[in-house]
Amino acid sequence: MESIKVSLRMLTILAVSVLALPALLAATPASADEGALARGGKLYDKWFKVIKAPKPADTHKSWPASNTRKKGNATHRCKSCHGWDTLGKDGAYGSGSYKTGIPGVRKYMGGSAADVVAIMKDETHGFGGKMGDADFNDLAMFVTKGQIDTTKYIDSKTKKILGDVGKGKDYFGTLCMNCHGADGKMPKGIEQLGKLSNANPWEAMHKILNGQPGEDMPALRALPLQVSVDIGSYLQTLPKD
Repeated sequence: MESIKVSLRMLTILAVSVLALPALLAATPASADEGALARGGKLYDKWFKVIKAPKPADTHKSWPASNTRKKGNATHRCKSCHGWDTLGKDGAYGSGSYKTGIPGVRKYMGGSAADVVAIMKDETHGFGGKMGDADFNDLAMFVTKGQIDTTKYIDSKTKKILGDVGKGKDYFGTLCMNCHGADGKMPKGIEQLGKLSNANPWEAMHKILNGQPGEDMPALRALPLQVSVDIGSYLQTLPKD
């Protein structure tokens, strides 16, 4: 008799678990595709280079008249308004040549990708018809799933990337040096890594994580974040001239 009662309790537990399964699955967010997030990061950087679209020649209609230092295609890049740190006016672009007074996109982290796509296509942004559905989706996924809180890894006052230089040297030597050279001055035509990482550590971190638009540079996003932080820290020890 006791065994029958135990069996009935087990069946009840099993039935409740099965009934609850759909809700549990719905409450568990699907893991984001790191490749899509990295591509979204590159689109955030320079979408027209990624999709091989003509480079915009005009100044974006929503670019603030108060900023006369930037014009043309630079004003069509997401990062130009919202910053490499995604904090906009509240981050590194609160001053300097990219000062616009425009908010960042940090508040959309964890939000709806569909809502972000709708915003990109609204009257202010005007990107409707300029990219394909997959492009909009990847960019929106980057905004909602792929942002990194750089305040934890970069000292905003000193611009120092807070990583382990020794480990970063090892990572750089095995992952980056073949293309960038031991001194970070390769390939020809790019800004030296030592100079870039010290002047704009947020841009350096973004490109380490997501790659360079239109180039074969690998994105390290799928590796532990600390790997990219350590590499960025080591880059700041490379020659700056």
